[in-house]
Amino acid sequence: MDVKTGFFYLFSVVLMFAAFRVVTARNPVHAVLYLMLAFSQASGLWLLLQAEFLAMTLVLVYLGAVMVLFLFVVMMLDINLDTLRQGFWKHFPLAASLGALVALEMAGVLMSGFRSSEAPKVAMAVGQLAPQISNSKALGILLYTEYLMPIQVAASILLVAMIAAIALTLRQRKDSKAISASEQVHVRAKDRLVVVKMDAVKVGEAPKAPEAPEAPALADASKETK
Repeated sequence: MDVKTGFFYLFSVVLMFAAFRVVTARNPVHAVLYLMLAFSQASGLWLLLQAEFLAMTLVLVYLGAVMVLFLFVVMMLDINLDTLRQGFWKHFPLAASLGALVALEMAGVLMSGFRSSEAPKVAMAVGQLAPQISNSKALGILLYTEYLMPIQVAASILLVAMIAAIALTLRQRKDSKAISASEQVHVRAKDRLVVVKMDAVKVGEAPKAPEAPEAPALADASKETK
């Protein structure tokens, strides 16, 4: 067994274990982490198949953006695991039947060995250019020559979606408090500072108590009443 075959079995075993743990992990955060591990092992398999463009895309797009976003969303959400586990055995037969169907389809594809009557024209073109240029360069030439119009349409759709998301985020709402950066830059101290004049007061001075009446005066008042 050569080194390439050893790496293939290593990536495959780790990928199958990570995929199994994605389904069986009780903590959603752990499930997302196992899914990131599965994607990394899948990118290693793509590299062994000399499809470095797909491997880099899988790492940059899914591991670098999508799965990190999923991880932050799962960590920020207060997920009640007891509520999610309710009705598990109720839907288990349907899920098991669908899983068995997918497993049979995958087994049928693997047993057939991906044999087909005619090879795709794209694969033949890339195979003819393989001795001269790399796989990524051949794919780039094919995308920007024969498939230039679909690439431009997809880029236009993504641009419109990005502009729409920015417009929805920055729209004026009555229930939201927006901060104007221009007003903060041009603010002056005299516009925010108000000087109030007050009389001087001694801090800690106790108020004076009323004077008590003298004793002789009280005695004279008692004699007059008698």
